[in-house]
Amino acid sequence: MKAIGVYKSAPVDTDGLFTRIETEEPLATGHDILVRVKGVAVNPVDFKVRKGKQDDGAFRILGWDAAGIVEAVGEDVTLFRPGDEVWYAGDVTRSGSNAQLQLVDERIVAPKPKSLDFAAAAALPLTTITAWEAMFDRLLIDRDAVATNGAKTILIIGGAGGVGSIAIQLAKLAGLKVITTASRPETVAWVTKLGADNVINHRNPLDEELAVLGMSNVDYIFCTSETDQYFDVMATMIAPQGRIVTITEATQNHNVDLLKAKSASFSYEFMFTRSMFQTDDMIEQHKLLATVAQLVDDGVIANTANESFGPLTPESLQKAHALLESGKAIGKITFDAIPD
Repeated sequence: MKAIGVYKSAPVDTDGLFTRIETEEPLATGHDILVRVKGVAVNPVDFKVRKGKQDDGAFRILGWDAAGIVEAVGEDVTLFRPGDEVWYAGDVTRSGSNAQLQLVDERIVAPKPKSLDFAAAAALPLTTITAWEAMFDRLLIDRDAVATNGAKTILIIGGAGGVGSIAIQLAKLAGLKVITTASRPETVAWVTKLGADNVINHRNPLDEELAVLGMSNVDYIFCTSETDQYFDVMATMIAPQGRIVTITEATQNHNVDLLKAKSASFSYEFMFTRSMFQTDDMIEQHKLLATVAQLVDDGVIANTANESFGPLTPESLQKAHALLESGKAIGKITFDAIPD
């Protein structure tokens, strides 16, 4: 099979950053299914893993968003059979989706939305799992309590990115008042189209921006960008007994005692935790993606794919990594399958 990846860590402007190779087809055993990848998308985790690649000479296939067709199944598989159309975000500890074929555990896979083609479907799994787990498993928002949630507010820092784009929709689905950050006319338009009630500018102090709306605090904060930059102001803005979740690393020491007087909580969301540690509840990601597939088909959740880069090639993949690293991507970037 054909695959695209890297041999070593290198800056995104390096000539020939990605290499296309021929490699052996993997064999499905146990709970694994073998998927013929028909569409993929990119996420910040792709370039973070690329940058952190050890210079050990090993070839690393990146990619953690995919949709495709099941080709074969392991002996313990019960959820799928060959010919099924599926979508998933994969496992960061395993070989990625930038290949013609990929092995993935059935428990983190679900039938793809019927209303989307493969490339469009690939835009959603990783960001959807991240946003869903962050809000409903970490912030403990009751997605069925729409009536009572209407009095509560959530601030989403970085609303125009892939995770923010789906988080806005899930928060509105749960009945929350959504405030999100954006700074450019095109990103403001994007988050407004997705349902944000208010938009504030993250280039200014966020507590001052919030005050312009006549608010001093919010019930929930979902940080999708720069935990180090926003920790102190999040501690200021969170309501008593409120909850904060972030998906980005904190590389500096922060005074968590800022949250003590408010009895506020702070947590991380990492969507690969279940697959990385083979947790007993891995099947929850299968259930989650199945639920969202139906919401997409019902027209409740809008796709967040915003740019298609055509067939997956070393050149198109490098272009996508560059756009992601620039911080100017809006929504998700998708690709069709690697050409023969």
